[in-house]
Amino acid sequence: MKKFLILQLRPEAPAADNEYQAILDKGGLAAERTHRIRLDCEDIPADLDPADYAGVIVGGGPGCVSDAEDKKSPVEKRIESSILSLMPEITGRDLPFMGCCYGIGILGHHLGAPVTKERYGEPVGTSTCRLTDDGRDDAMLAGCPDVFDAFVGHKEALQVLPEDCVQLLASDPCPYQMVRYKQNVYATQFHPEADAKVFELRTHIYKDRGYFAPDEVERLLEMIHAADVHAPELILRNFVARYG
Repeated sequence: MKKFLILQLRPEAPAADNEYQAILDKGGLAAERTHRIRLDCEDIPADLDPADYAGVIVGGGPGCVSDAEDKKSPVEKRIESSILSLMPEITGRDLPFMGCCYGIGILGHHLGAPVTKERYGEPVGTSTCRLTDDGRDDAMLAGCPDVFDAFVGHKEALQVLPEDCVQLLASDPCPYQMVRYKQNVYATQFHPEADAKVFELRTHIYKDRGYFAPDEVERLLEMIHAADVHAPELILRNFVARYG
């Protein structure tokens, strides 16, 4: 049985470990069925072939592909370069891929679509997502209601739909909440693995990264724990079920 390749982009170990466990929990995966690589501190093996895996799951992170090069740290540059190095193979062969949050920027950037902070960025909180007609017919969204809330916190966004992509989920603040390229390459603007506890931890870890004013932490935590966010995890579970 093939494993799933989990690529993580968070330089903060507590956030990366928590995200990895959330992907396992929400996807219904055992750790033994995954090959985890933290791109902040590990290189992708030179002989790694994404086709050897059941699918590739890319987590989120504080970096932005739209940041000016001189504003990116050496770690952020290495992370971005590493994941982009796999995208020609993944998109060219239409291999199963799920890019979460940062992953939609990577996919859009690779496909030549503008990914900027000009419009559609979202503050930390929830966004109400709506299935499009294509979304209702897509296996990744099986079991999801037509309208549901998801946790977001994203400074940049796709400005247009990339060529050969279909829009699966939309929201009022951001029209491209989830897209599919060809038949098997998916990406979300939101965090399908995140629940309230996961987002609480990230709120504390990233309180000084410009997502919100530090004095807003308590208000955000109250909002996070009051939110009804359950449907997004079905996307990860569907991905694992379909390709595993």
